[in-house]
Amino acid sequence: MRAKTQYELTSADTQTILALVRAGTLAEAAQRLGIDASTIFRSVQRIERGLGQRLFERSRSGYRATPLGAQLARHAERIESELAAARSTVQASSDRVSGAVHVTTTDTVLYGLLLPALHDFAALHPALSFELTATNSLASLTKRDADIAVRATRRAPDHLVGKHVGPLRIAVFAAKASGIRASDADALSRCDWAAPDSSLGDHPSVLWRKRHCPTVEPRYKTNSVMAVFELVVRGFGVGIFPTFLARERDDLVQLTPPLDEAESQVWVLAHPESRHLPHVAAVYTHLSQRLGSDFAAGDGAV
Repeated sequence: MRAKTQYELTSADTQTILALVRAGTLAEAAQRLGIDASTIFRSVQRIERGLGQRLFERSRSGYRATPLGAQLARHAERIESELAAARSTVQASSDRVSGAVHVTTTDTVLYGLLLPALHDFAALHPALSFELTATNSLASLTKRDADIAVRATRRAPDHLVGKHVGPLRIAVFAAKASGIRASDADALSRCDWAAPDSSLGDHPSVLWRKRHCPTVEPRYKTNSVMAVFELVVRGFGVGIFPTFLARERDDLVQLTPPLDEAESQVWVLAHPESRHLPHVAAVYTHLSQRLGSDFAAGDGAV
């Protein structure tokens, strides 16, 4: 591959490269840019021919950036950040916070912590819009799949800006109407269980149950901890979920103390290059302070 003339990269070229580096496939890159996959394919071929160098290695699993492709993507990311900063500067001159903020978290944290924390804040800032993603997989802030992540983890990744807001404690619960009052492992082993399925095989609740109630085969399995909560509330059996979901509820019974060995920490995380943007910074700061005060007031435990 040899360039016949000196090729000058354009901003559109760098945007294409960055999208494909982040996505890894033509289809997903096209979705990010809102164009056809065939257009991405032709654009990459044109750029590589112009530069006389490969930017991606192709395989059945997708596209992997070469060292040059990765370096150009980093330049593109800085351009993207500067453009976002310029837009935020214009928005800030209007004395109001505006823009779209993508927050990713788990289903339990979304319903139990994030929505209550955002409600009043969103009312104060009508020019802000929110994309809220509940998923058990951690969106890549490095690839800008989200602006902010609220996650339970023992330690925040070193490459992200992180604020520890409090402990996430879990315990075994049952519906009060079920009459279940078991608390020791032997008694719990004789109950019907609602539990995460194999897609959440490393979840702390699964590891605790397998260690302390090894004979239990859950009768109800689901790929959502929030669904475990709903199954327990409706009397299908016992289950493990965060204690904050049970606060102010009189239809649940906590059967065990918080399971110390399964405790993790709640973090508010952001990418360093987007953390300084006014609209992202406003949401990041609010969530850090509000969730921190909620946990300090005892909302992390029942």
